[in-house]
Amino acid sequence: MREILKENLELILGEELARRNLTIAVAESCTGGLLGSRITDVPGSSAYFMGGIIAYSNEVKVKQLQVERDTLAKYGAVSEETAREMAVNIKKLLNTDLGIAITGIAGPDGGSKEKPVGLVYIGLAFQEDVEVYRLELKGDREENKWQSTEYALYFTYKYISGKEDFA
Repeated sequence: MREILKENLELILGEELARRNLTIAVAESCTGGLLGSRITDVPGSSAYFMGGIIAYSNEVKVKQLQVERDTLAKYGAVSEETAREMAVNIKKLLNTDLGIAITGIAGPDGGSKEKPVGLVYIGLAFQEDVEVYRLELKGDREENKWQSTEYALYFTYKYISGKEDFA
């Protein structure tokens, strides 16, 4: 997927956001800013990209993204619940139409039987709706980070356009 879409997916999403006059913000954990970087690689992205927070630690998730401590204690940083709060809160904090969140275990360490390396949750908040997608990626650290952003861009495009593909 990387070879085919490397230069296109962020551009295609950007065109759709601009066409619909929508703004977006990101909350990233395991991708460390890669999603925001990819979105801003597109010239003119300042028309729709408002910013993001890289919340690698739980403290930043709590203090900056306002994720509930109870959520982290009960479900963990890598969970559907945390991804949901991250997406909703970044949307509110940056006053955007959409909020995208990524939290996961990129690897090579940090996984467990219950939460293996490659487990990623992508949260997408739009209006009052929130979608959370669960991925089980099988690559190395770099591949898992890239694929996480690729899926986040794709899911966002699919959600706002209603299209399965890019035709």
